[in-house]
Amino acid sequence: MAVGSSNSFDLVVLGGGTGGYSAAFRAAQMGLRTALVEEARIGGTCLHWGCIPTKAMLESADLYARIRDASSFGLRVGETGVDMGVIARRRTQVVDRLTKGLMSLVKKNQVEFVHGHGVLERATKVRVALAGEDGTPGTGGERLLDATDVILATGSRVKSLPGLVPDGTRIVTSDDVLRSHSLPESLIVVGAGAVGVEFASFYRDMGVDVTLLEYLPSVVPLEDAEVGQVLERAFRRRGIAVMTSARFDPAAVTVDGDGVRLSVGPEGKEPKELRATQMLVATGRAANVEGIGLEKTRAVIDRGVVKVDGRMRTAEPHLYAIGDLVGGLLLAHVAAHEGITAVETICGLEPDPIDYTIMPRATYSRPQIASIGRSEQELQRDGVPYRIGKFPWTANAKALIGGEYDGFAKVLAHAETDQVLGVHLVGPHVTDLIAESSVGMLLESTAWEIAAAVHPHPTLSEAIGEAAMAVAGRSINF
Repeated sequence: MAVGSSNSFDLVVLGGGTGGYSAAFRAAQMGLRTALVEEARIGGTCLHWGCIPTKAMLESADLYARIRDASSFGLRVGETGVDMGVIARRRTQVVDRLTKGLMSLVKKNQVEFVHGHGVLERATKVRVALAGEDGTPGTGGERLLDATDVILATGSRVKSLPGLVPDGTRIVTSDDVLRSHSLPESLIVVGAGAVGVEFASFYRDMGVDVTLLEYLPSVVPLEDAEVGQVLERAFRRRGIAVMTSARFDPAAVTVDGDGVRLSVGPEGKEPKELRATQMLVATGRAANVEGIGLEKTRAVIDRGVVKVDGRMRTAEPHLYAIGDLVGGLLLAHVAAHEGITAVETICGLEPDPIDYTIMPRATYSRPQIASIGRSEQELQRDGVPYRIGKFPWTANAKALIGGEYDGFAKVLAHAETDQVLGVHLVGPHVTDLIAESSVGMLLESTAWEIAAAVHPHPTLSEAIGEAAMAVAGRSINF
């Protein structure tokens, strides 16, 4: 049956982000007649407002930092500077190229792309307010789609603190930053999770005075505690003012013609007045559970997200949910895995239930952070016996050659079985290096097996092998 000739589908995917399009493409591979409903552009938050544009900006920042350090490599470089307009244009070019690539994959896989805002009429019926020529949903008529199964992949949106209302100029979100073609003179970043530390890192490299505030006692509080300690020290050396256990009244933040002003400090201590030309709120995201018709189904919303089982099934038969909509790890690659798992469940393949402990996490600050599995603090909390192997980048030849050697590779293994329980990396290019550990944990590898795998020399990957060897006290180079 030709694409577009019917409103009946085997599968309708509501939301065209990474999870949604991954599900749609896998469904098409499995022979399902599939519709992908998206009210904006294919790619979702990751491609347009998250992963991709921010990493394009951070690539410019990393290159600029290396150019400024060129003399230590014996290179003479002339006058340097930042053109934020060019950085922004390049950011857009990368996003546009990837968007076009995804639309070509829609065609290749014979997925029907339905441009508009979709709402559930019931579990397996989706009413779409079609976008018109100007791209506005509802201006192009309406279409009612019937499906055997539906996957919800409506994503999430930025959220602020109660009483702190972003205005897009002085108080901004990551969405506002990714529309910007200019740099503030000074910036307060509220929230030191992955988003907050990435933007703090970028703006500092661009020459902006940055203050980073975190409510909890450590930056990147979801990471292993030692990772946060390394990152905080590195940030302070770079001139980023870091304040943890930071308390302030969001409703008391003052905005005027010069910027923002607030009083902040650890609980029980005299607060300090901070001023900056701009404040970036990086305090998390909220799932888009509203306005999609969930109330017409038996799907359960719990603490702002849709409840699902390990194969992404909701409480409503034939209705699945994936990605940021279900909470947990709000990461594009996790959403993609969830989408594929949902489709293969629909097709009766009985895939393994999602195991979030073996999902890699990556943060693209300078230095970078990557991790998988459990932290040392989690193992202590749960009474799991473990051994540690750790290897510093200062003992790695390739890190010294590259001039970036903050941080370490850390392997946590069960004290009795030697099975790898967690890998924590902070340092150069670790967001690429974590893939080895992802394979290892999927295969339930032991530290001995990771150590026995030969890592070529001189490479950054040797640090993981050495850390695995150090679990048994037999690291060669440290």
